[in-house]
Amino acid sequence: MRKWLIAGLGTLLAACGQGGKETPQGLSDADKAFQDQLQQQFLDAKPGTVIEIPAGVHNLDRVLTLRADGVTVRGAGSDKSVLSFKHEISGPEGMLVYANDFTIEKLAIEDSKGDGLKINDGTNITIRDVRVEWTRGPSLENGAYGIYPVKCKNVLVEDSASIGARDAGIYVGQSQDIIVRRNRAEKNVAGIEIENSVRADVYENNATGNTGGILVFNMPDLTLHGSHARVFKNKIIANNLGNFAAKGTAVASVPAGSGVIVMSNPNVEVFDNDIADNRTANVIISSYFITNFADKTPSAGYDPYPKSIYIHDNRFSGGGDAPDGLEWKALKVSMFGITGHFPDVIWDGYVDTKALVDGQYPAAQRICVKNADVEILNVDGPNKFVHPKVLKDEVHCELPPLAAVELPGKA
Repeated sequence: MRKWLIAGLGTLLAACGQGGKETPQGLSDADKAFQDQLQQQFLDAKPGTVIEIPAGVHNLDRVLTLRADGVTVRGAGSDKSVLSFKHEISGPEGMLVYANDFTIEKLAIEDSKGDGLKINDGTNITIRDVRVEWTRGPSLENGAYGIYPVKCKNVLVEDSASIGARDAGIYVGQSQDIIVRRNRAEKNVAGIEIENSVRADVYENNATGNTGGILVFNMPDLTLHGSHARVFKNKIIANNLGNFAAKGTAVASVPAGSGVIVMSNPNVEVFDNDIADNRTANVIISSYFITNFADKTPSAGYDPYPKSIYIHDNRFSGGGDAPDGLEWKALKVSMFGITGHFPDVIWDGYVDTKALVDGQYPAAQRICVKNADVEILNVDGPNKFVHPKVLKDEVHCELPPLAAVELPGKA
């Protein structure tokens, strides 16, 4: 039988955030009482526990940590039940979870010092109707990640939102079997990012107003090498926000105006998306060598080159007209004129020469574009953009479609 732990939280709702004597931490007496009771629920939780967060704005000043398997944290809706960490003095996360079979739904996490919702090393994770937001707007003072499952298996993120993260709004890293669907990502550096993960479906999301819309990255020096990602049926529109990431991070090199970026990840299929008005490029395909980390030797077993990339049947419009960065701007003007624009797809041109057969990749490893008359601009990164070239027939090919991701017990 599932144990329900509501424990009178509703009786505190009327008092929360309505003044009262202030503690040194900036919380009212009612806020402090709510926090103490909620933290005790997290501490006492057992498999089957449901922790209810009532409607209202609940001010907290320290991280909520959960270590019990089989727990559900449930609010009244992401626009109704708000956990505000604006006064946080101990954290830095808003909520930190080390657990399996975890569900969180129908609540908001605002203004944490660090990551909003971080879930570590869990299996069977469901995140539904959760909003993570930094209400000051884009700022280097915001947390790095909004919704952040890492080293997890069987991950579902749906009907949620992340706004204002200085790294990635919705980030799934070093994980396996992932579905990210029907979410909203706005005003983040990276709207949605899949990094070093295996088998991910990213679909029916809205990514707009970020620096980069949807990123599929494979970085060195991590425990898992990524492969097999499908990005489809998304709206990836006008991601032109200036990059406000911390220096030295992977996303600090993302140019403003990037729709989709695939970096060093094999077996990626991008299809049936609406991709428009991303002012550097609607799609960028790159290797590790064009990032800020290119001077570091990649770890053993890491393949820095994108391979088996299939872009097809998308709806492109606008974009490529005002790229970010002096080199990109100069290249655009020299090739396409002041009023011109880049093709919808840009490739950095780095090739794994050891894998070539008769001068090109084997059929299964090619970069293929089958998308009406869409062309690829090879910017000739290895030669510092000296001989850029527009490709069409050379990349007009097909790859077998990737298999859909299926999660046990999740339709």
